[in-house]
Formats: sequence, C-alpha cells, structure tokens
Amino acid sequence: MHARGFPPIADAHARILILGSLPGQVSLRQRQYYAQPHNAFWRIMGALFGAGPELPYPERTQRLLGHGIALWDVCAAAQRPGSLDAAIVHASVVPNDLAAFLASHPHIALIGFNGGKAAELYRHLVLPGLPQTLRAIPCATLPSTSPAHAAMPFEEKRARWAAALRA
Repeated sequence: MHARGFPPIADAHARILILGSLPGQVSLRQRQYYAQPHNAFWRIMGALFGAGPELPYPERTQRLLGHGIALWDVCAAAQRPGSLDAAIVHASVVPNDLAAFLASHPHIALIGFNGGKAAELYRHLVLPGLPQTLRAIPCATLPSTSPAHAAMPFEEKRARWAAALRA
C-alpha cells in the first residue's frame, strides 16, 4: 500500500519539531496524527502539555502549538503494508521537504524523533541535503510511542520525552 502523510501542524513560533516516520493505517483513516488509540503519543502530550486524548483533536493540536511544538513526518509518502515502521519500503520513500520547513521556521531549536525509524530516515534521506546551518539543529531520538514498542513501560517513555522536550 502506498501511504501519503499529512501536512505539518506548525505555526511561526514553533521551537520543537517532533517527527514521526509515516502515519499508520488508523491515523490515515481518521486524518489525525497518532490516532491509533494504543499509541502513547497523546497520553504523553497530555502529561507534558495538557494535550491529552480526552480532548478533541483540534484542541490537542492547538495546545501543542501554544507550547511551541510542531508535528510532521519524515516521509511524505512511502509503500508500507500495514502500520509497522519496519515494513516501510525504503526505496519507495519520498521525504517531506524538511529543508524548506526548517528554513521557514527559524525558531526550531530541537528536532525530536518519535522512534528510531524516524531518526534513521531523517539521517539517510534528509540530513545529507540540508545546508550546514540547518544540520546544526540539535536532534533527540525519543522512545517510539507506537504500541509495537511495548517493551518500555509508559512511565519510562513519558520521563524520557519530558527530559528531552523540557530541556
């Protein structure tokens, strides 16, 4: 299946960009970032920024924006059967234009990757094409909030996200 991602959720004041890999099947159907109910992303955002899953999606995204957080994915499109990052067909990946995004959002001071796959895709497909000034933006690989990454307990994921995003 060829999946197409979403536009970024961002405003001119964004200081932190959180990058996933590519929306999963539930997210694609609902047209919402991290819509899979077992994904811990919105629970973590609730604990850190009051943007929890009990709120309507538009309110959650507004709360993130209010805290200087932008959301996007490394992949604009890719072939992926199912929702697992490991199933992304690397040769099919079309990366988002992160160079243009970062250039137009000059306050981004941290790029946080939601999991290792997003970090890997960024390193291989985006970083080599970035100008030196944008390559200097600090990056943090955070524990994946995906239910597939169940080996790490929620509280540890939350603590690691909190340490990275509040630093």
